[in-house]
Amino acid sequence: MRIITGIYKGRRFNIPRTFKARPTTDMAKENIFNVIRGYLDLEGTIALDLFSGTGSISLELASRGCDEVVSVESNRNHAKFISQCFENIDCDKDILIRGDVFKFIQHNHQTFDFIFADPPYALPELPTIPDLIFDHKMLSENGVFIMEHGKKQDFSQHPHFKEHRNYGAVNFSIFK
Repeated sequence: MRIITGIYKGRRFNIPRTFKARPTTDMAKENIFNVIRGYLDLEGTIALDLFSGTGSISLELASRGCDEVVSVESNRNHAKFISQCFENIDCDKDILIRGDVFKFIQHNHQTFDFIFADPPYALPELPTIPDLIFDHKMLSENGVFIMEHGKKQDFSQHPHFKEHRNYGAVNFSIFK
């Protein structure tokens, strides 16, 4: 896993083979961050990475200038790995929350300029995530929410849906 661009560009991290999480591929990550630039300048923003997994997106967000990145990950080993990655690059912009994403959403009172969610594709609650984000008013007025999902999901009828991007087996729905 590597950071594609920004102040930590080129830094690499070896993901333990025991991890079940799959980091977003470099090709998909690079393309979706190019799309984000059309919606939002990440410099100085507050971002949220739900289902952080390996921390790949959180690291990329910090590298691209976010003032604060909140990473939510329930798996103890994955959370420890994310923490170690941020320590390795000597970055203190990440707030790591080890816990259930749905409980975090229920109790959160903060708004974010950018939200990224990469839930397990087979998660039964996956279709409810966009509604939860907007019902709990988690996105700032001009904020952007991107959800990674499998090809079977279609969010085009959601009232906040803006566009869909597909990079191989990786699908992103963009909401504002």
